[in-house]
Amino acid sequence: MNLPNKITCARMALIPFFLFFLIFPEITGEFLSRIIAAVIFGITAFTDMLDGKIARKYNLVTDFGKFMDPLADKLMVFGAMIGILVLNTSGTQENSLVFSKIFAISAFIIIFRELAVTSMRMVVSNTDGIVIAANIFGKMKTVSQIIGIIVIITEPLFWENFYVSYAMLVIMVFTTLFSGFNYFKAYWPHINSNK
Repeated sequence: MNLPNKITCARMALIPFFLFFLIFPEITGEFLSRIIAAVIFGITAFTDMLDGKIARKYNLVTDFGKFMDPLADKLMVFGAMIGILVLNTSGTQENSLVFSKIFAISAFIIIFRELAVTSMRMVVSNTDGIVIAANIFGKMKTVSQIIGIIVIITEPLFWENFYVSYAMLVIMVFTTLFSGFNYFKAYWPHINSNK
């Protein structure tokens, strides 16, 4: 259990706390609840970058880390999306309900892409021994998701029309689909339907 793996485990441990503050705003009040949730999510996102950097720099890459790091990332993003849907649909504002419907469709697209690319990585690794590393488009996708989720959590505290959140959703979906397309274009030849 080296330092990067401890950081990864700490990230997973933060996710329930993030969800708690996000979906139970009545406990601390909506303003404080959203701010705390956004801060915790920002910390978890930072640890995502930190553990990988330390592991590569000090040659601390382990099989445990290879398994847990992407799992923690997916739990972080999927948990945030579920929490945002719960939070927004529990309101009565028409703007919030309309945004939630559009967000649900966007969340489905993002989750589908993440699962599809993860499945492709497993197949390519098992059949040809190729490890698919994150490319620049994958990193752009991750950054857009992190920024987008923080914006979507905090924007209702300052504006009620979700204008910035809609813009971030467009960016999130575009980078998610574009990066997914690039992965499949590059590695589809390794997926043989006859095997």
